[in-house]
Amino acid sequence: MYKAPVEEIAFTLKHVAGLTKAIEDGKLGELSDDLVDAILSEAGRFASDEVAPLAEIGDRQGARMVDGKVVVPDGWDNLYRAWAEGGWNSLTASEDFGGQGLPHMLNVAALEMWNSGSMGFALGPTLTMGAVDAVTAHGSEDLKAKYLPKMVSGEWTGTMNLTEPHAGSDLGVMKSRAERRDDGTYRIFGQKIYITWGEHEITENIIHLVLARLPDAPAGTRGISLFLVPKYLVNDDGSIGARNDLHCHSLEHKVGIHGSPTCTMIYGDGKYGDEAGAIGYLIGEENKGLACMF
Repeated sequence: MYKAPVEEIAFTLKHVAGLTKAIEDGKLGELSDDLVDAILSEAGRFASDEVAPLAEIGDRQGARMVDGKVVVPDGWDNLYRAWAEGGWNSLTASEDFGGQGLPHMLNVAALEMWNSGSMGFALGPTLTMGAVDAVTAHGSEDLKAKYLPKMVSGEWTGTMNLTEPHAGSDLGVMKSRAERRDDGTYRIFGQKIYITWGEHEITENIIHLVLARLPDAPAGTRGISLFLVPKYLVNDDGSIGARNDLHCHSLEHKVGIHGSPTCTMIYGDGKYGDEAGAIGYLIGEENKGLACMF
């Protein structure tokens, strides 16, 4: 079974990547070698003792659809909650939204250990961190205030929706579309495939980042916009509101990561709500979506 090589990772960070020198030069605030050791040691323990033992269960059972709901492998819901309660999702996130503001190299090292313990499990947190970074860098102040605290804490997970049945590496031909509404929101329509952790019941909400094209957008990749599309709408007081018009149609099965719910997602087919179209909120500028996502 996997045992995290904590000492080797610590040596590489400190003496090859230059972490110790950066600490000595005062470039990393109050971070110390002792704190680095404590973080890496606990991240390694969690990977070895908590994540790795559930890797085989995850791959043998796999994520599955039961009565229209996506169910993760046995034990993974409690594993995720323990991981989130440990504060791991917030390592490098901004302190303005509950993060710890630590160097990214620490998060890279921790992710290496968690993914080695079980890539199927760790892909979910990895995608959430990516979504947090995108919203932090390009989201409006209102979006950041409403969504980031619970994404940073791990109470809500995040996804990134790019690929379509006919558009993989060539996103310029994607067909998912967005329509403007008078209240400043958008309605999203389309199908996305291979969406990592696109649906599950572990957290009370899932925040999807979705690439789509406006009716008057330029052709190709210069005409793609990025939208925040929550599974459940969020009220002004932060409470969970109505179900948004999106759902998982089916699950894909990938070798080695069967436990990861890899979803085919449908947006805007009228399954939920009074009006067809998943409600979305623009991230960044119209037609600048690829720059915001990456």
